[in-house]
Amino acid sequence: MNLIVNSSSMVPIYEQIADQIKTRIRNEDLKENDHLPSVRVLSKELKISALTVKKAYDSLEEEGFVVTVHGKGTYIAAANPMLLLEEQRKELEADFELAIQKGRRYGISDEDMKRLFALIMEG
Repeated sequence: MNLIVNSSSMVPIYEQIADQIKTRIRNEDLKENDHLPSVRVLSKELKISALTVKKAYDSLEEEGFVVTVHGKGTYIAAANPMLLLEEQRKELEADFELAIQKGRRYGISDEDMKRLFALIMEG
């Protein structure tokens, strides 16, 4: 499935998997009724625990992105790409809010944070 996991990232592996699948749904690389690899196959491919893949799939199912049919596998559910994009924007906004709060705790001015953000965006 060509997913990439970074074990040294601060983002849990199951979230990395779920985020990459959501992005592929939004980009229409994965479409309604596409079959995802089994938990066992994906865990072997990524060299991670099957429980981690199961947690990613459960998270995706809870959010309505996939449907699991017992004995048949996990499939992409009907999804509105714009709703997915909005959800990802909300997550990004929350991350920005945390970064701003941290900057303010450190005494960094809003202007310095804006300059830092612009610099990061360029890079």
